[in-house]
Amino acid sequence: MNESNKEILIEQATFGAGCFWCVEAVFEQLDGVLDVRAGYTAGKTINPTYEQICTGKTGHAEVIQIDFNPNKITFTDLVNVFWKSHDPTTLNQQGADRGTQYRSGIYFHNIVQKKIAEDSKKSLDKSGTFRDSIVTEIEKLGVFYIAENYHQDYYRLNTNAPYCQLVIKPKLKKLFNNK
Repeated sequence: MNESNKEILIEQATFGAGCFWCVEAVFEQLDGVLDVRAGYTAGKTINPTYEQICTGKTGHAEVIQIDFNPNKITFTDLVNVFWKSHDPTTLNQQGADRGTQYRSGIYFHNIVQKKIAEDSKKSLDKSGTFRDSIVTEIEKLGVFYIAENYHQDYYRLNTNAPYCQLVIKPKLKKLFNNK
């Protein structure tokens, strides 16, 4: 079978690490990541809107859901980028973004992902990499609600917006040594 006839394997991962615009921009940089969608999960409100999420009363976190090719990038690789892309020791906050919707979370899709996430968190906590304990929640993914269209590909479509210039661009530069 030639290369063009090979089936591409696709798996999913779901992470919350603060504002989904930032998290989406980070994971879109990775080879093997096929698609990243901004959305909401881990709350009680059905079909939440961004305005509802911002109240902090829905219980949902801003998250990204990733489609990835495990032959090019593993779930372990994604988890390692997740840890480096935010501060997993701050409860309900990343930078100036505050509220339960900005909490750190790994929302596993299967027991293999759960074990990888838990082992990684335990190992990282023991390593002393962070001064404080990791507060990242690791939960089974429930319903994922895709965010409104204007949240999708936000950085790519709004590179010159102030938030993108002041928050996302420096984060990408730090993580990937981008110019």
